[in-house]
Amino acid sequence: MFTEEFVKERLKLWLDAEAAVATGQAYQIGSRRLDRANLYQIREQIRFWQKELLKVQGKRQRRVTRIVPRDL
Repeated sequence: MFTEEFVKERLKLWLDAEAAVATGQAYQIGSRRLDRANLYQIREQIRFWQKELLKVQGKRQRRVTRIVPRDL
């Protein structure tokens, strides 16, 4: 389980990466170099860390279920 500070730090890191790549710059996290081609991967990481932040804060993500009534 992650701490809230750790999750916020990671989320900020990936948001910074998205901002840099979206403006045409490259971004580096450790030994990984990210560029515009990696934007999908960056956004996947942002979604992951946003979900982890909700978990740590004790909030649940809403789920939508579609029901189709049928007369048998």
